[in-house]
Amino acid sequence: MVNFTPSIIVHGGAGPIKDDSLEPRLAGCEKAALAGWQIIAHGGAALDAVEAAVVMLEDNPLFNAGTGSTLNSLGKVEMDAAIMEGQSLRAGAVAAVSGIKNPIKLARQIMEDGRHVMLAGDGALIFARQIGFAEVSSESLTSERERNRWQNAHGTVGCVAFDREGKLAVATSTGGIFNKLPGRVGDSPLLGCGTYANKYGAVSCTGHGEAIIRILMARAALEYLQNGIEPLEAARCAVGDLERLTGSTGGLILIDRCGQVAYARNTSQMPICSITHTGDISCVS
Repeated sequence: MVNFTPSIIVHGGAGPIKDDSLEPRLAGCEKAALAGWQIIAHGGAALDAVEAAVVMLEDNPLFNAGTGSTLNSLGKVEMDAAIMEGQSLRAGAVAAVSGIKNPIKLARQIMEDGRHVMLAGDGALIFARQIGFAEVSSESLTSERERNRWQNAHGTVGCVAFDREGKLAVATSTGGIFNKLPGRVGDSPLLGCGTYANKYGAVSCTGHGEAIIRILMARAALEYLQNGIEPLEAARCAVGDLERLTGSTGGLILIDRCGQVAYARNTSQMPICSITHTGDISCVS
């Protein structure tokens, strides 16, 4: 049996960071990457690693996911999340869900249940109650500080991992954009748009969700890989398509089927942390 060398990469959203939170965000990305790394470095599955990393980001109020989620036009939290495994193409997603502390965990449960790929809104909550998934109040997910900070911001968190068995997985989670219409669903839970994994690689996107949906950015990045383009150039090409075809901004992280890590953005900042097979940690903004 071939023993592959693991790798992991995490992002904390793309776009300008106007306050003094860049360093704490980088630290949050590093903490999340390390949580996932501890799993794959000891022989665990990439799927478990991406879930663990995204849970860390959802629990960090600096990020627009889970506890730090922004508000829609009615002042309510509605979150999207998706998780996918490349080898099996198994996936689970939630859209416009409220009252859940960690939507990525619920997405994983939908995947494991196997009957559906995505559940939305009240349907996702009904499923959560059926399996005994804990609910929380919307007030516990967004404080007044987050109301003020996210008024003109959007963001997403995500993780991609490659384990010792050569399996790839991706997880993406977001609170969406501030003041969005109730029921709005972004790119994050849509397979091929903000989240995708197959035998060629795995991708998590962030940025202007409506534009990312229109160009199927995650799937486009993997098509570049499939056509033999190196990971860094594949990431750049996909982000270049986003800008050229829609005039929008965003970024993505990816890992190819050899465990090579790459990312690209056309925004001023995108907090990222990656750990490669050597155990070296790289954090960039």
